[in-house]
This record gives sequence, C-alpha cells and structure tokens, in this order.
Amino acid sequence: MRGGWRRCAAGARVTVAPMNAEHTEHSKHAENADVDDTENDVDTGRTAWTTRPETADDIPAVRAINLAAFPTALEADLVEALRADREAWIDGLSLLAVAPDGRAAGHALLTRCRVGTEPALALAPCAVLPEYQGQGAGTAAVRAALDAARALGENTVVVLGHPGYYPRFGFAPASGFGIRAPFDVPDEAMMALTLDPGRPAATGTIQYPAAFGV
Repeated sequence: MRGGWRRCAAGARVTVAPMNAEHTEHSKHAENADVDDTENDVDTGRTAWTTRPETADDIPAVRAINLAAFPTALEADLVEALRADREAWIDGLSLLAVAPDGRAAGHALLTRCRVGTEPALALAPCAVLPEYQGQGAGTAAVRAALDAARALGENTVVVLGHPGYYPRFGFAPASGFGIRAPFDVPDEAMMALTLDPGRPAATGTIQYPAAFGV
C-alpha cells in the first residue's frame, strides 16, 4: 500500500500503516495535486451518489466494503468491535454512499472518543470498494457523516489520514487546535475540525475507544 497513514489495532499491538480506500488514490498523486477536488461529490458528473445511515440490513455490506478496501480484516473487525461498544457507537453516524444501481460502495464511520475531558468524534475507518474508488464515493460518505454529526450537535472531530485529502472537508492539523495524538505521528497527518464555528474545539490528548487498541 502507498502513501498516507492510518491507525489500526491488532489486539494490543497498534500499528501505523499506509491508508487504503478512496484516499489511497489521492495519496498516489498527492505531489502532483492530481486529486478529485470536486466541490460536490454527491453528484460528480460521473456518479450520482445517494448517502444514508447504516441499517441492520447493511451490516454485511459494510463489512464487505472494508474487507475489499484494506489488505487485512483489521478495519472490518474494528467496525464490528465499535458497533458492539455502547459507549463508542452512535446511531446514525455510520454512513454509506450508494451507487445508482443500489450497491453500497463507500462507508464512513464516526464514533465517540474524547479529547482531554470533552466528548469528540473519531473518523475511522473510511473505505470504498476498489471498483468505485476515485469516483467520489468516499467523499460523499464522509460529508454525509459530518453533516449527520453536525445535526446531532457534535463539534470536535479528529482523523488520522492523508493531509492531501481531508482538508477538503475542513480538517486542519490538530496541533493548531491544541489537540494531541496519544502516539507518535507526523503533525500533518493528525487532523481535526469543528462542526460548529461558534464553539471552540476540545483540547488535550485524544482518547480513542478501546477497540482501537491505544
């Protein structure tokens, strides 16, 4: 796998590895800025994506997306562990991007974490079926997840990802907000945003759900 960073858990062992899913395609060409920077990726002119929250019937499709998008089952297993964690899981914040043929192609998940003493959200994982990568499915799913979180009154969101991809959603280096990762990571890869411009971001060290293994 090439470019970028993602945080995944393997039991008690935490590894930093290259990203996959749609943002792998962005990372391959980041130096040339050869990325899909369409302002409204729900309808890119190539694929018109429908977005919706995950339902119980979607659980197999969500697992299939994450299994196909990443080289191991770590992310698919992480989603299942987070779904079983009543403190981490928030109904309505597991979002799918659905192709015109009705196939679920992209997935983005926000779960409860803490920054310092304040509640926040962690964006992870994000995944797109390989045959739909580069068509805006990931962007549509992420935007839908952030919109859903905003509607619930959430504010601070953190993500560990490629700095050439996530700023399109409003993410910026977390250090500028006074937010720190609980592990060593390049400053530009740990990002945050606030969903409500009238509220300050939470500050302090990120505390991930137990399923992340950190």
